[in-house]
This record gives sequence, C-alpha cells and structure tokens, in this order.
Amino acid sequence: MINLIILDCHDLGQHMGTYGWKTVPTHNLDGLASQGVRFENHFCTAPQCSPSRSGIYTGRYPHANGMFGLAHAPFNWRFNPGELHLAQLLRQAGYRTALVGIQHVTAHQAESVQALGFDEVTLTQNPNEVAQNVRKYLESELKEPFFLKVGFEYPHRDDQGRFKQAPPDRSLGVEIPSYLPDCPQAQEELAELQGVIREMDLAAGKILSCIKDAGLLENAWIIFTTDHGIAMPLAKCTLYDPGIETALIMYSEPLGLLGGKVYEQLINNVDLVPTILDMLGIEEPDNLQGQSFAPLLRNMPYQEREEVFAEKTFHTAYEPQRAIRTKRFKLIWNLEAGIINVPGDVMRSPIFPEVILSVVKERPHFELYDLLNDPNERTNLVNRPEYEDIFNDLRQRLLNWMKETQDPLLDGPIASPFYEFGREQLNAK
Repeated sequence: MINLIILDCHDLGQHMGTYGWKTVPTHNLDGLASQGVRFENHFCTAPQCSPSRSGIYTGRYPHANGMFGLAHAPFNWRFNPGELHLAQLLRQAGYRTALVGIQHVTAHQAESVQALGFDEVTLTQNPNEVAQNVRKYLESELKEPFFLKVGFEYPHRDDQGRFKQAPPDRSLGVEIPSYLPDCPQAQEELAELQGVIREMDLAAGKILSCIKDAGLLENAWIIFTTDHGIAMPLAKCTLYDPGIETALIMYSEPLGLLGGKVYEQLINNVDLVPTILDMLGIEEPDNLQGQSFAPLLRNMPYQEREEVFAEKTFHTAYEPQRAIRTKRFKLIWNLEAGIINVPGDVMRSPIFPEVILSVVKERPHFELYDLLNDPNERTNLVNRPEYEDIFNDLRQRLLNWMKETQDPLLDGPIASPFYEFGREQLNAK
C-alpha cells in the first residue's frame, strides 16, 4: 500500500512561481511541480478556510457536510453527524494516520483533531517547528501504510492583519496582480506576502528532503494544495477567480505522477477524496459528491468536468452565494442584498482603502462574466440580450446542482451556531 503525504497551507491560491508568478520565491514547491504533475485549473469549493478544507477532506460540498463557516470561536461550525474525514476513511482501510501543524475544520485541540481520525497529533503554527516535527515523525518507527497530513499556517496574515512573520522578499522583484492597484501600499504588501510564502516554501523543502532522506519516495504519494486565494481585497472570501483558484501539485513514483506534466482540465477540490480512494484501491462511501479524476492520472478515458461549483454562506457575517464556473463563463448568485463581506484581516490591509469603492457597493442578484474577455470579472453581462441563453443555461445548471446536493439554501435562510447559542441564552432560566 502506498503512503500518502498531504501538505496544505492557508491563503495561497495559485500565487507561486510554477503558476506564473515569477517574483514569488517558491523554489522548493516549484521543483516538486517540475518533477511531478500540476493542475492548472484547480478550484476550491469555498473561498474561506474551514468550508474549503471541509470539501478537500470529505469529498462533499460544505453545504452538505455542515461546514457553512469558520470552525474557530465565536463561529464554531462543525461537521454534520456522520461525516467522515479522509483520515477516518484511510484509518478504516488500515492506514496509520498523523497530523502535524494545523487543520481548521474543528476546534484546535488535540482531542478534537483526533476525533477526525488521526492517531497522532502534533499541533504547531511555526513552519520551522512543523518541519522539525515532521522529521521526528518520519524518523520514528513508522507503521506503514501511513497517512501524514501536514498543515502550514503561513501565509495567513498575522493577528494584526499584516504579513510580518518574516522579512519582505524582493529578491525577484514584486508583481502586482491585475485586480489590485499598482500603488506603494500594494508594492509593500506583496513584498511582505512573498516573504511569508518563502518561509512556508523553505519549510516544505525541508519536509521534502526528509521524505527523500528517509527512503520513502519509492512508495509515497505527495500532494500539495491550499484552501483558497491570497488574503487580498477582491481575492480571499470572494467567488471571483482570485478567491477560488488554488494550487494542486502531486508527485508519486509508484503512481507515475512524474515528469512535470500540466493538466488543463477543470478540477474541484471536492474531487480529491474520491480520487485518492480510487488511486489507492479503497472503496469509497456512496455519499461522496466529488468526481474522481483517477482515470486522468492513469491516462485512461476520462469524462472531463464541464463546470466546477463554489459557494459561500458565512464568514464573519452571513453572505449566501453560489457560483458555477465553466472554462469560459462564470455565474454568481447573490441570495441576500448587501456588500462584499471582507474578512477582518484583509480589511486591515493598507491596500483596502485603495479599492474600497470596488468592494463597498450593492450587488445584483446575478453576476455573469466572460472570463476570456474579462478575466478580472468587472463587466456584468447578465442583462445583455446576446448572453441570455448562456445565463439561462448556467442558472439552470446551478439550480440543478443545488437540488442534487440538497443545498438547504433552497429552503430558506440558514442560522449560525452563534445565533442558536444566543437564542438559548435568551431563553435560559
């Protein structure tokens, strides 16, 4: 049986050298991509930490597994009873399971994390400590097969909403994404972000070296991914592409995932669990909602996705949205009136005042974008007669998906755990 090692991090999107951001110092992970395989069109199911991670590790959409918002206090979202994390599925199949670093789909305590299906848990946020603890694990008396999940906090912003955990990095220059203004504030923040990404990449490089030194490469499958886009205005927490496009890199000698191949097919991160189980020969539960792309990896006939779906229900406030994205078009359904709910850390960015007029505006019920001609998603085509057929087609496909996956938004508004606890307090005697 093949050992599985998954590395994930916060808030990276596709902001890496291997994805075309040539000023971002991700030399180790870029090297993994050049030796393994990379997915160009990989998208998360939700542009926030806990909901996206719930999709990655259950193979089910957040609205189906119960992770409508953030897992930490005061939000306190949890999986629905009976939901199975990948660690539980692999442990049932005979794997020894371990987590080093962070997770963010339950409370950040060892007991809560073990309940997800991990036999061993080492919680830490500093990337160097993560790498050190991974080395200890890999140098211990391993019981194979094993599943090791490694989680990096970086490049999440710090408690002050800045990227101050490491020195800024301008060694390769600074490139400003086209959806942000090219201003001094952006130059400064992107350099700071690059410095924090560099620290995460260096720690990832140490872990990759450990795997090689331990002689594990010949029987391992290494996967690197992230939850959602970078913590910048108009990216993290939005259903625009900078919020939902995410890195996915794989390397495996026994599975033949080698040679720097780049896959262009549309992939949703909810597809990862069914693909892992398929490639490892493990029977999958019948309630998985993702689509295995194992045939693609095996160079066998593969029915490519025609679309991916994304959603947002809660972050720091209630903001129900659903979206469908094809290779060319995107339709976003905004179910409640209001403005974009900007995460608190992004709101404290010095860039935020420069783009506030692009954010603080009322949204229509529907947003339709031609991603080929309008990659920054600025021109809403929903009322253009020439796009009426496209709009109706995407709207029906989005509705069908919500019905098939039993999205509770179709039945009305969703209350949060914070509301339920407050109602209990009001009625307390």
